[in-house]
Order: sequence, then C-alpha cells, then structure tokens
Amino acid sequence: MRTFAIMTRVLKELVRDKRTLTLMFLAPIFILILLNFVFSVSQSTNVTVGTVTVTQSLNRELGQTKHVTVKTYANKTAAKKALKNDHIDAIIQQKKQNYSLTYANTDASKTTATKLAFKNALSANSLAQMKGRLTLATTALAKLRQQLPNAPATQQQTNLAAPKLTNHYVYGDANTGFFDKILPILMGFFVFFFVFLISGMALLGERTSGTLDRLLATPVKRYEIVFGYMLSYGILAIFQTILIVMVTILLLGVEVVGSIVNVVLINLLLALVALAFGILLSTFANSEFQMMQFIPILVIPQIFFSGIIPLDSMANWVKAISYVIPIKYSGDAATQIITRGVPLSSLGLDIGVLLIFLVGLTCLNILGLRRYRKV
Repeated sequence: MRTFAIMTRVLKELVRDKRTLTLMFLAPIFILILLNFVFSVSQSTNVTVGTVTVTQSLNRELGQTKHVTVKTYANKTAAKKALKNDHIDAIIQQKKQNYSLTYANTDASKTTATKLAFKNALSANSLAQMKGRLTLATTALAKLRQQLPNAPATQQQTNLAAPKLTNHYVYGDANTGFFDKILPILMGFFVFFFVFLISGMALLGERTSGTLDRLLATPVKRYEIVFGYMLSYGILAIFQTILIVMVTILLLGVEVVGSIVNVVLINLLLALVALAFGILLSTFANSEFQMMQFIPILVIPQIFFSGIIPLDSMANWVKAISYVIPIKYSGDAATQIITRGVPLSSLGLDIGVLLIFLVGLTCLNILGLRRYRKV
C-alpha cells in the first residue's frame, strides 16, 4: 500500500508538471520528424570539375556523368584560382596521355566522387577511341582486300597506351576522410554545448538559492549583473575553448592550413554566444531538471543543421532553419580557416552573424531580469 501511495503521489506531481509531460510525449515526435526531414535527402554527391586542355570527347564523357558539372579553363592558373575560391572541387589537366588531378579535398566524399567519375569517363572515352580505330582498321582492310584479292590478312595494332595519372591534394592527403571534414564543426558544438550547460546551471543555482534576488534588491543595474555574469563565466569559457581546440588539433592530428589563433577566436566567440544563450534559457527554468529539458529541444537538433549533413541536398525550407543556428556560422568559419587558410578579414559574414547573436541574446538577458526585480 505504501508503494501504491508513493506511486500515486509521483503521478500527481508529473501530471501537474506540464513541461515534463510535453518533453516526454512531444519532444521525441518532434525530433523524429526533424530527423526524417534531414535524412530524407539525396545521398548523391554533386561535384564541379575544372578541366584544362582536356579533349572534347573526355569532357563530354565527364559532363554526361550524373551529379558532375564540368567547367573548362584556358590555363591552370585560372583553374587554380577557381579552386581556391571554392568554385570547383577539382582540376583535371591533360598533357598528351598524362593526366594531373588536383583535389581541394576539403570534403573526402567529393574527392572520392571525382576520382570515380574521372575513372569511368576515361574508360568510356578509351573504349570509344578503340572502337573508332577498330572501325577504321576494318574499313581499310576491306578496301585492301577488294583491291588485292589474294593479299594475306594482316593484324592491325589498335592498342592504346595506358594513361598516366598523378593525384595532388590541396588539403590533407589520400588518407583524409569524412571525420576531418566534420571535426571543425564538432569542435564548435562541444564548445557550445558545455558552455551553455555550465552557464545555465550556474545562474539557475544563483536564482534558486536566492542570491540573485538579494542582488536585484540592491541599486545595481540589470546590465551590470548580466555583464558581471558573462565576464566571470566568459573567463572560464576562454580556458575551456582553448583546451578543446588545442586537444582537437594536437591530439587528433588535424592539419590546420590557417592560424590556430583564428580558430580559437572563432570558437571563443561561439562560446560567448552559448554563454548568453544559457543565461537566457535559465530564466525560464525553475529547476535543474527543467534546464536539462531544453537540451533535446533546442541544443541537440542544432547539430543536424551545422553542416555535418550537406545542406545543399536538403529542401529549401529545411535548409532555411540553418540560418538561425549559431554553430553553422562558427563551423563554416572554422572549416575555412583549417582547410583553406582563410584569414579573419574574409570571414566578415560569419563573424558578423555571431556578433548579432551575442548582442541580441545579451539584450534579451537584460530585459529578462526585469521579471525577477520586485522594485
């Protein structure tokens, strides 16, 4: 009977807690629907290849390959410029029977798709050439026999020399894989997640213990409270960000083309956004359990729109969600720095959006403290 009484009391408390009921029944449905939209996309990889002095027949075979776009360039200098500006994914240059392939290699799946497409196109082109030469040889032999009926049959050589392929990689090498692509994004996600969790829980503890109420009873301004919390936890976020970035780069052996300092600065800006976001959401929670409820709804889904899954393969309305995801902009910036060596001066859009998030969330935090100030 006592067990039954305890069960009845707990059930009554759960029924009164509407937020917990919503999390238990609606959150899984929301996440499953979201996953359906995210993963119900084309699994093919679209690549753009730049060709230099490649024969028309081989260009035609490449262009007929599904999900491959061919752009021709007059010289390799122009092709390299396009590769550097991310307009193409690889360069194919032909010199007689030799081929030089240069891959951006920032996305291992595109490198693999380019290799496969070129191999198939080269095989198809070689087969077409052999058929053409065999047809000419057969026609010539038939004419010769008509002119000289008693002439013995001769064997026509139609063999083609095997082409020589040379592979070059702008970033990494042949062993660079998919994990190298998503690592800059994962690094930012872990920075965001732990700073968000620690800052939100800490401020919630200040509020539930009454410390925040006593502080609000003093003449101190709301913005001074917000800036004080952000500076204090921001110092911790700096050390945490540096630790995560350095361990990711040094321990996992990630090749960084650009400046490591710039990678740290981008992730530090993301950490400040996470700090402001965690403080804001903590004002809507009455306990640590309610604070944890925000994670599967507002934090975990962000990883799906951060760039780990190719955004260009999603529907436009699903892709639009990524534009309000801070991790997308930090992931784009960190990827550009790590794989291409892009300086901060060329990342104005990503940095600007992160600053807008930071300023906007900070202002909301200042306004949010009004609900707790009694006077």
